Amino acid sequence: MVTTRIPVAALRNSLAVFGMLFLVISCDKTRVFDEYKELDGKWKKDNKVSFSFDQKDTVSKYNMFINVRNNNDYPYSNLFLIVQLQEPGSKLVKVDTLEYPMANPDGSLMGQGFTDIKESKLWYKENVRFPKAGKYTVTIQQAVRKGGEVPGVNELDGVTDVGFRIESTE
Repeated sequence: MVTTRIPVAALRNSLAVFGMLFLVISCDKTRVFDEYKELDGKWKKDNKVSFSFDQKDTVSKYNMFINVRNNNDYPYSNLFLIVQLQEPGSKLVKVDTLEYPMANPDGSLMGQGFTDIKESKLWYKENVRFPKAGKYTVTIQQAVRKGGEVPGVNELDGVTDVGFRIESTE
């Protein structure tokens, strides 16, 4: 029988990395909801990304964000989104058309990250009170168009994940 010994320094380093990761994740006290949907590197025009969440608090205020992870294949300097918010027990849907800058003037991607994948935390709504308790649904669809053209881009290259996040303001 062959036994393998793990060097003490490697074990110590692994434990330190795990401990720091745990601290970073556990210190996120403002997070109420945070979920991502993975895309295949292309966001198709008809691919609506949906997030559902239960909200019980109708008194406190919240901030909502759309998170986008993209890589160097993303060809545009901005991102257009159509975002729908449906309240519980209602057919009424609030629709917003939003525009976000995604690249600097030199063409480099904005967002956080050390590799070619950047994560952008984009404001959706600020200081929101949910009027009803129950299940809400947010649906996000890309609406990017090439300059001077009417039809939208059928496949938006470079988008790897789309997320939705709710944070407490308190």
